[in-house]
Amino acid sequence: MKLQSQLNAAFTALLLVIMTTAGLVIYSLVLDVLIQDEKRQLAETGELLINFLSEQYDDASEYRNINDFLQQQDLQLFLYDRNLDTVLFSTMSISVVNEFFQENNFADTEESLWQHGNDRFVTQRILFYPEQSGMELILLTPINDLRAVQENFFFRLAWVFLIGALAAVILSYFMTNKLVTPLSLLKKELKKVENRQFDQMKRIRASGEIKEVEQSVYDMAQTLEQYMKSQQTFFQNASHELKTPLMTIQGYAEGIRDGIFDEKDTEKGLDVMVTEVNRLKKIINEMILLAKLDSQPDVYEETEIDVQTFIEGIMSKALPIVNENKLELHQQVDGPITIHADEEKLLRAVSNVVFNAIRHASEEVSIRVYQQKNQIYFEVEDDGEGISQEDVDKIFHRFMKGKGGETGLGLAIARAIIEQSHGKIFVSSSEKLGGAKFTMRLPVYTPKEIKKINHKSKDV
Repeated sequence: MKLQSQLNAAFTALLLVIMTTAGLVIYSLVLDVLIQDEKRQLAETGELLINFLSEQYDDASEYRNINDFLQQQDLQLFLYDRNLDTVLFSTMSISVVNEFFQENNFADTEESLWQHGNDRFVTQRILFYPEQSGMELILLTPINDLRAVQENFFFRLAWVFLIGALAAVILSYFMTNKLVTPLSLLKKELKKVENRQFDQMKRIRASGEIKEVEQSVYDMAQTLEQYMKSQQTFFQNASHELKTPLMTIQGYAEGIRDGIFDEKDTEKGLDVMVTEVNRLKKIINEMILLAKLDSQPDVYEETEIDVQTFIEGIMSKALPIVNENKLELHQQVDGPITIHADEEKLLRAVSNVVFNAIRHASEEVSIRVYQQKNQIYFEVEDDGEGISQEDVDKIFHRFMKGKGGETGLGLAIARAIIEQSHGKIFVSSSEKLGGAKFTMRLPVYTPKEIKKINHKSKDV
């Protein structure tokens, strides 16, 4: 069964249950209301009769002479004497009066419903004044008369319910159609994602949670398209980066095998082959590292790191290259700062950024670490040529190699590690030195928060 049919069936069933329950409750309440209203009307009629009789007859003993007057009233009533416990007069036949007297307790003033055969009657008792006379007027109305009114009212109410239910079902159909149509269209768009037809995807008009789902699907499709394009570019670049040294190695190897080179060229060829093999080894190792970072995010051992000691370790590693290139390398850590991260991986990420700055610097490289609220910032700046706006968006892509770059994977590895550390890395222009400025932002977590993050990562 389709979703729209299921929703309509569920709504109709719920509506029937509610209306049936409401109808039964109203049906019973209407009779109670009619009984109370009838008792009120009987009380008013009885008061009018007694007031009239009181004005016509001054002596209570003369009340027995009012038979003719009461007989003229189109009412079912008894004139009852409490003191004698007897019916003095009734507008009904003697046999009916006797049956009433046998089946009901006339002396019980609390009983408001009397029985006569299979019929029930609403009663209302009104005393004559003074009360010592014991004279009482008892008026009756058959409940069957009230039931006729009740059924007539319920019949009309049923028609109202039926028309209302029909209108509600029609409205439900249009509402569910409006709700389900975007889902049906979204299903078609998801089919396009499945078939990788990203260029044919269309936005769907919707509202509420469905709009949020549509936006998520659209964002997912764009991300998936970008990922597939990046993977395609990655394989193209990887094949190119691997093909070039392999061709060089193949050329020298075949030349040496065929005896084309003399002794000097052979020695040079061997040196080139060793260099290219080392380059291949480095590229492959970095590709393996990237694959591990993408496929094994749980292989991440967080420890508490003293940032000052951490930066001094990077300075020591970079010192030989800095001296060789005759550069100045400055570091500044604002206060004692500790961070929770995988020290080995974070060292790899920050070192990649620092060595990238050293390669592009003219005279100076600066490293600064500071903390703002619950965020720690690593800023690496150089005075080189900087990064063009065109390259800013793809600087962290794999095999994106700038001037003097080696494998084109260093910054991609840095980004993967920083993001795995729940942080962000971005690049801008350095206002202080005029070159590029890389900023790595990492959060400060307590041990409990670290456990919570790790637990969420495992769940995902």
